[in-house]
Amino acid sequence: MSHDPGYFDHNATTPMSDAALAAWQDAATKHWHNPSSLYREAGEARNLLEVTRETLADYFGIDDPERIVFTSGATEANNAVIRHLAAAGGVIAISGLEHPCVQAPVGGFFPEDRVRHLPVVAETGVIDLSVLEQWITDGEVDCVSVMAANNETGALQPWREIAELCRAAGVRYHNDAAQWIGKRVVAGLDRCDFVTGSGHKFGGGKAAGFLILPEDFDEIDFHGQIGGPQEEGRRAGTEDLPGIVAMVTALTERTDSTREGLAFTLEAARDAFERRLADEIGCRILAAAGPRLWNTSMFIMPHSKNLKWLTRLSQRRFSVSTGSACSAGKGNPSSVMLAMGLDFEEMSRVTRVSGGWTSGAEEWEALALALIEVERELRDQ
Repeated sequence: MSHDPGYFDHNATTPMSDAALAAWQDAATKHWHNPSSLYREAGEARNLLEVTRETLADYFGIDDPERIVFTSGATEANNAVIRHLAAAGGVIAISGLEHPCVQAPVGGFFPEDRVRHLPVVAETGVIDLSVLEQWITDGEVDCVSVMAANNETGALQPWREIAELCRAAGVRYHNDAAQWIGKRVVAGLDRCDFVTGSGHKFGGGKAAGFLILPEDFDEIDFHGQIGGPQEEGRRAGTEDLPGIVAMVTALTERTDSTREGLAFTLEAARDAFERRLADEIGCRILAAAGPRLWNTSMFIMPHSKNLKWLTRLSQRRFSVSTGSACSAGKGNPSSVMLAMGLDFEEMSRVTRVSGGWTSGAEEWEALALALIEVERELRDQ
């Protein structure tokens, strides 16, 4: 994996790990055949596909590998799940924290009167679990879509509690775990009904992802794409075997027990970065009162539009973001920021930085120094 010390946009995408790239090249060279064909070489490709599926199932503690459907990424998987839930009828509960690839299909597949919007606690960036619990208890919702970790603020959502509430009430729960997987322990995710992930968020390649179906998957009529028998008829289209192998290889690297200790170290470096920004240039850290991903920091600059900051940082070879890569540059207000109570003027000064597994104290300190330097330049203009 190439190490770019100035790259702080890992929540948007990550570089492929060396092991994932090697696995991709090996599979693309030796197993380029269509896994659905009937000759010997195709059978070898099919066997590799199923072994890889079993490896991924083991990672999540899933007994039946057929619960896993390979997709082109979390966007496709989320669209398929939301479309399925809408067709099943009933009311869905979501929040403004959800990624656009969840919010857009909810708006497209669910009538407005079948959508309930969860409030968010501004200080923590977390949904109000008590409201959702009341809705579930009163039978007001039939399905829930709440992500595991927010891509903009890094705020961790109470997905384990949601999963148990939904399971007890017979309510379907969809968990977009694209930002969680590869950064946090995945134990318990198999308790959610639908879980989606994307390889390029944790060192795999782009255009490879997966969907975990409910335990009673054999009893539901789920078809993410139609037009072919692949993935047991649940997702038509020839599987990208090299991409899938690379994705699972990258994820397997994240099972290393030393990673948990490293995450604490990297979180401490992030925290020191935030303290320095708050003390020296007056940045306000968002969602700081609650638990967050160890790699993510979102803050409001003390002055000047965020695009000015991004331009000056880019000139210094630092890559940061104004928020979700899927909405950045469009001039539209972030639903996450709206849910957290920011006004439009504050939104124009928001910046997100998201480090990776190689972003240590030295890298975070260098970014802090660059921000302090840019602040002086902009203030003196």
